[in-house]
Amino acid sequence: MIKFCFLLLFPLQLLAQPFTGTEITKWQQQAQQVSIIRDNWGIPHIYGKTDADAVFGLLYAQCEDDFKRVELNYIEKLGRMAEVKGEASLQSDLYIKLIIDSADAVTDYKKSPEWLKKLLNAWADGINYYLYKHPDTKPFLLYRFQPWYPLLWTDGSIGAISTGDVTEDEVRKIYLPGAPDVAAVEKPEEEKTTGSNGFALSPYKTQNSNAILYINPHVTFYFRPEVHEQN
Repeated sequence: MIKFCFLLLFPLQLLAQPFTGTEITKWQQQAQQVSIIRDNWGIPHIYGKTDADAVFGLLYAQCEDDFKRVELNYIEKLGRMAEVKGEASLQSDLYIKLIIDSADAVTDYKKSPEWLKKLLNAWADGINYYLYKHPDTKPFLLYRFQPWYPLLWTDGSIGAISTGDVTEDEVRKIYLPGAPDVAAVEKPEEEKTTGSNGFALSPYKTQNSNAILYINPHVTFYFRPEVHEQN
């Protein structure tokens, strides 16, 4: 009875803590090698001694800006969106699982050269360190990010999902014949999100008198040449 009462009083978030002391110490040491400086527009400028440091800092900063979007990106690519948005996402999840195999991503990670593994590990570490430092952030599903997650995106932003011969609706008709059409399903109202941005500079405004198109200026990397890893 005493043990049961103790558990009731013990913070549940500590019981669910997925990170070990060794991991936390490692992340704290890496964080000492990274500086994130935001300019007047809030854009993060990442300073790191190595490529992995820069990736670590970048993902930490991205989570500061919009952890929800970071998590939803990978929930989608894992084919688990229905766990968040309900039955209306079942056919989309199935469609993604038919195209993207998470087992392949794990295999690709294990076969990756050491320099790439360092970057992938830093990617996951940056997000997990953010979660450790922000216990008030409540993920939908992913309480620990794995270093193979980025390898779910190796087809690029325009890949088989967008250009494959089999459509989502055909997947529904084959595997979910009793399910309603996507258009007929009432979906929860989406939170308004912002997208990527770009700029067009007139030749009259540039030093070389050429027009300049600038797209997706999300983040700037800085490396110290004397210690920068040549990867």
